[in-house]
Amino acid sequence: MIRTVGIIARPRREDISRVVPPLIAWLRAHDIRVLCDSETGGCLGGLAGETLRREELPVCSDLLIVLGGDGTLLSAARLSAPRKVPILAVNLGGLGFLTTVSQDELYPILEEILANKFRVSEREMLEAEISRAGAIAHRQIALNDAVINKAALARIMDLEVRVNDDYVTTYKADGLIVSTPTGSTAYSLAAGGPIVYPAVPAFVVTPICPHTLTNRPLVIPDTSKVQIDYRSEDESVFLTLDGQVGIELKRDDHIVIRKASEKLFLVRPSKKTYFEVLRSKLKWGER
Repeated sequence: MIRTVGIIARPRREDISRVVPPLIAWLRAHDIRVLCDSETGGCLGGLAGETLRREELPVCSDLLIVLGGDGTLLSAARLSAPRKVPILAVNLGGLGFLTTVSQDELYPILEEILANKFRVSEREMLEAEISRAGAIAHRQIALNDAVINKAALARIMDLEVRVNDDYVTTYKADGLIVSTPTGSTAYSLAAGGPIVYPAVPAFVVTPICPHTLTNRPLVIPDTSKVQIDYRSEDESVFLTLDGQVGIELKRDDHIVIRKASEKLFLVRPSKKTYFEVLRSKLKWGER
């Protein structure tokens, strides 16, 4: 039963003022309590009603409506997953592989949700740990990917990779991407990786501009533990999660990437398939 809905919007005043007030009015007309994140509330003034800090919304909400692009959803996913709060992602951005609900579809799908006839896609997430001097220095979850890359021009990096303690290779490359199936259509795809259907239990390991031309993307089971040792001397090398959370690495840092216990629950249009999304976003058959 949906009693409280939290709204997270990309902080662009023109989009928020056009889309959010009628959405709030519609939800209240259906006896739904509405909470907005403080950034959205700041754009709307008194029209937003109750506001909370973004990280507090999943604690109080039965459903999150995310209005924006994939970046807005990625940020919300890391907050909602520990609470298992489903997300309805509405595209106000550009390409939108994840925010596949259009503004025209918003109210019909809300009707389905209130009638308990909606479909949820469970998306696996990954967690990344950095061990430094024998202790865990950082832990973070991500929906799309964990990327090791450089903040500026530098020499090729040496990244020693193991899977379940079995040595794979030492990549000499500009960086390395470990992506979930959901993230296979993000940076990994741009770096030459495959598109992986969201329900496939796998990770994709994709080197970025590898110096050895025989290094190709590697698909492994998502039960695997990917271990990466950073062996280079370069400065300003980062582990970046979902392109949003960056952690600077130090020589001999040990990185472990595995499937997270948290999952994203993504509300999907009942009649729109994954392949339809691919055809629409990638213009298959049109060029």
